[in-house]
Amino acid sequence: MSAGGMFGAAAAARAAEVVRARIGGATPVAGVILGSGLGGLAARIANPVAIPFAEVPGFPTATVVGHAGKLIAGTLGGRPVVALAGRFHMYEGHPAPLAGFPVRVLHALGARVLFVSNAAGGIRRTFRAGDLMLIRDHLNLMFQNPLVGALEPGDIRFPDMSEPYDPSLCESLRAHAAALGIPLQEGVYGALLGPTYETPSEVRMLATLGADAVGMSTVPEVIVARAIGMRVAGISCITNLASGISPHALSHAEVLETTTLVAERFESLVERFVGGL
Repeated sequence: MSAGGMFGAAAAARAAEVVRARIGGATPVAGVILGSGLGGLAARIANPVAIPFAEVPGFPTATVVGHAGKLIAGTLGGRPVVALAGRFHMYEGHPAPLAGFPVRVLHALGARVLFVSNAAGGIRRTFRAGDLMLIRDHLNLMFQNPLVGALEPGDIRFPDMSEPYDPSLCESLRAHAAALGIPLQEGVYGALLGPTYETPSEVRMLATLGADAVGMSTVPEVIVARAIGMRVAGISCITNLASGISPHALSHAEVLETTTLVAERFESLVERFVGGL
């Protein structure tokens, strides 16, 4: 069986059946994916039911520090949600279809909106560590696509990516940020395979190509979401300035330190956004 088939629509339906039996409750208005160091939002989910990734069919165990590795169902902002505290990265050795597989499970559970988040390096010179960036568009520089292979039932063969991040959801995030007094940047997220951080020359290349921030995730999830008809919105936490811009060496510890500092703003914004869906 191909990787796509192993992590396709039928496998997602089976996984959702197992999860649904554990969580019960209402159909989620949104699926939420929490990136490195951003899993604290899970503490705001009321009446939570948590399932370790290892107990969800098709999910491996999360291995990256800052990723709790749990599926958490409950209510956020008074609305039913299913959140993933952590994700599967291709740099861990996972195939692209697996990186996008959790999105299929969220969709099979009934979610029609996907909110993605990540920690990213700032390329735009005006960014500062701790900024929140609304993802307006992305560059898939992983050079892999989770849809390669046989067409999955319910997928669009050639998804339109002219607006991968839903304009009305983006406008909602902007409005909620303004109401909360939270500065919200916006820009283009460049996704590289990793796990190395970028060289200064690579950062200059990314800037030339139009990337405002860079990371190692998110894009496979968004591609799958668009193929199955989900509306998407996302935020990058700018945890550091990229190589060649930052005055010191980059580290994952710095990423986690910065996300801790901005957690309150990020969590308040996402809670209000979900509550308005």
